[in-house]
Amino acid sequence: MSSSRQAAEQLIRGLQRFGVEGTKRRIARKMFRLADSRMNFAELDFPLRNEDIVDLAKYAYAHPPQVAKEKLRLGWVCVPPSVGSGGHTTLFRMVQAAQDAGHDCSVVLYDRDDDDVTRHHEVLRRGWPWLTAKIVSSSVIDGHFDAFIASSWPTAHVIASRAPSSVRRFYFVQDFEPYFYPRGYLYQLAEDSYRLGFHVLALGDMVASELKSNCDLTPNAVLPFGCDRSLYRILPAPKQGRPRSGVVYYARQDSDRRGYLLAKAALEKFHVLCPDQEIHLYGDRVQGWSIPVTNHGNLPPESLNDLYNRTIGSIAMSFTNISLVASELLAAGNIPVLNESRTARQDASFAVWAPATPSGLAEALAKVVRYHDIEGRALEAALQIPPSWGVTEQQIVVEISDACRRLNKEEGTRVGEMT
Repeated sequence: MSSSRQAAEQLIRGLQRFGVEGTKRRIARKMFRLADSRMNFAELDFPLRNEDIVDLAKYAYAHPPQVAKEKLRLGWVCVPPSVGSGGHTTLFRMVQAAQDAGHDCSVVLYDRDDDDVTRHHEVLRRGWPWLTAKIVSSSVIDGHFDAFIASSWPTAHVIASRAPSSVRRFYFVQDFEPYFYPRGYLYQLAEDSYRLGFHVLALGDMVASELKSNCDLTPNAVLPFGCDRSLYRILPAPKQGRPRSGVVYYARQDSDRRGYLLAKAALEKFHVLCPDQEIHLYGDRVQGWSIPVTNHGNLPPESLNDLYNRTIGSIAMSFTNISLVASELLAAGNIPVLNESRTARQDASFAVWAPATPSGLAEALAKVVRYHDIEGRALEAALQIPPSWGVTEQQIVVEISDACRRLNKEEGTRVGEMT
């Protein structure tokens, strides 16, 4: 019997036993295992170069003396962004605030694969045209800077491994990043990044409490969440044009902490409860749903605000720190339903919290769209969120400036024993 005939008969038996979708999944898994036998995907996805991994057993850092000057040279270290990245947007707000305050700021890009980061410049300038800071490579991490600010656990390791002892080190923590991974090496490296002795600036109470309970670390400052009210706001009735209807969901398929599969299951149940309500999706363009959905793909903020103003409610998922999408929805009068979470709940008000099950989320969303005074509730919701990021921006600039200009004896404690 020929190999092609054997393959055909195996395929037929597979279809008979598992069905079309089950057979497709099994073929996909076999292809992945075949590829994985030739290359190690874990190593390909590892976010650091080997020389940038800090070994805490051989690490020491003592904060340097104060900087006796008003204008500081600050390096904000991050990985190259993609357009629309919420974490990068928040970071760049802080960078621009420091730049506007008179400091000399650089966005320092760490690309694990290449020190030549010029190919990323166009993405930054297109995605964040208001950012006026210089863009440089992490190869310039040296003593010409007064301070470096880490924006994620890999960049904290990079600063710790490369920055000279004369330069102050800060850590702008937007989420408790060990939770991004299952328990393992990446989880440990992320947790170790909080033990490097940096001046820690935590965004929100969730981050502060997780750092305290998991790492016995009290942040130097806890910064409040903000919202860009110039972009996300209630539109005038003539602009809106018609009563609100439908719901919206920001789809992120590649990030399990954003709960895509749970949201999908919940919205499929919601459609059974409220078949007259259109379901709008943006972000990833999705396929394979059992219900009709309207795919918008990536949308600029102005279009998002229009969509939020046209719809009644939403699902905003997060199993770590609360998504910034929740406050942006509220600012536009859209009522987000969030998965019940011990961590995320610490930084949200007015949103609807529901059990993190398909039925729990679906039933909560159905109540939102059936509310007796949808427009009144929308106006009330828009009043519950912070007016802007201004307070956060001002606080982080002051924290960095003051820390650089003083010698804090407690901060000067050495960490580990560098050899």
